[in-house]
Amino acid sequence: MTGAFEAARDRRSWSKVTDEAPTHEELVRLVSAAGRVADHSSLRPWRLIEIRGDDRVRLGRALNKAEGKKGESTKPLRAPLLIALVASYSTKSKVPRWEQEAVASGVAHVLSLLLDEAGWGVFWRTGGATRTKAVAKAHKLGKREELLGWLYVGGKPEGRDSGRRKTVDGEAFLTAMP
Repeated sequence: MTGAFEAARDRRSWSKVTDEAPTHEELVRLVSAAGRVADHSSLRPWRLIEIRGDDRVRLGRALNKAEGKKGESTKPLRAPLLIALVASYSTKSKVPRWEQEAVASGVAHVLSLLLDEAGWGVFWRTGGATRTKAVAKAHKLGKREELLGWLYVGGKPEGRDSGRRKTVDGEAFLTAMP
């Protein structure tokens, strides 16, 4: 097996990345592919926000505001590109909200695999601040939108491995219908 199998098997988080990042054009190509995840009724209940440069500082201010702190958090500065993962729910569909969020999460995961395969280091960051008013306002989220987190993206440092993840024992998680 190759391709998708290897990408899934070899995936790892890169919590430290270099200052290189994919261009907007490269990102558009990868997002186009990631958007092909299974999607009941083809609702496309997701959107992504590209965050670079000083927009990361604005996000840092929103993160600190969400935590009742002054100034700005330096967390968004840990990568040159952040991609905000937004679930955009449709109320004009029979598809339940949880399933729409699963689609948005699927897009994020496939995008992280594609970025990794393209040679970029990726880390999915979440936390309590993702669902705060200050952070929602910074991202200009609509009434039927929720932030699922951010993909932190940058170059993979030379000579550094992010660390091996333990292989999952598929037998332990796969059961027959009781």
